[in-house]
Amino acid sequence: MTKRVIFCDFDGTITDNDNIIAIMKQFAPPEWETLKDDILAQRISVQEGVGKMFSLLPSSRKEEITDFILQTARLRDGFREFVAFTKEHDIPLYVVSGGIDFFVYPLLKGLVDKERIFCNGSDFSGETIRITWPHACDDQCQNGCGCCKPSLLRKLAVPDAFHIVIGDSITDLEVAKRADHVFARDFLLDKCQELDLPHTPFTTFFDVIHFLQTMEVNV
Repeated sequence: MTKRVIFCDFDGTITDNDNIIAIMKQFAPPEWETLKDDILAQRISVQEGVGKMFSLLPSSRKEEITDFILQTARLRDGFREFVAFTKEHDIPLYVVSGGIDFFVYPLLKGLVDKERIFCNGSDFSGETIRITWPHACDDQCQNGCGCCKPSLLRKLAVPDAFHIVIGDSITDLEVAKRADHVFARDFLLDKCQELDLPHTPFTTFFDVIHFLQTMEVNV
């Protein structure tokens, strides 16, 4: 069987909800909603929009915001079993996330090795929260992705492997176009259907495990 490599989104995919949206609803002034709408309508880049959204929040609330997410975020059913399945079958699993390090790392601690997690960074040294972009677009992408998933796929891809993307939102669309197969839900599922990308809908990670068990990739 051909080697399989998996690139998995975090917010709204590994977790049931989008943690950035949850933070904004709880802590941000109303203008965050206009920024969110502009991102979804692709009027501004993800990098610009997310940066501006977090700049609405004072750095002094770091502990309060972090505690809120760690107490309210919930891992999607089957994710722990999915991680175990990938390890058992020697399938490389990379988490590629538009989320932020201060909540992504703690929520995945003990499940996914830190060196396999790619997300945005944060700086709380100023008056407001500043997001940093350690995985910004390479020279083949001009979309202002923030954490650029197509760039990471190009960097981490294995020659002749079967590359799988798992995601739910607009931040997963460009990398989904470059995948051999997509597990999709919500916005990304609609786009996969619209663009006729090879995909499978999923609700829990048990669905993903089941499909991977039955999936045959010709060498």
